[in-house]
Amino acid sequence: MCLAIPALVVQRFERDDALIDLGGVRKRVSLALVPDAAEGDYVIVHAGYAISKLEPEEAAKTLALFAAIDEAPA
Repeated sequence: MCLAIPALVVQRFERDDALIDLGGVRKRVSLALVPDAAEGDYVIVHAGYAISKLEPEEAAKTLALFAAIDEAPA
């Protein structure tokens, strides 16, 4: 099973690298597949690569669903 997660682009670096934030966790990923992504954009991240951009409203809905799953009883 694959899981792609919405994340906020915090900082762009040289070439295709960027720092993303996902609920306080920050990680360096590649923007090679989404070269027009800018700081402040939401991207879908899978296996260290941003694979598409996402509207902020859609990112908020998806992140809220992940939070609800995390809070659900096991």
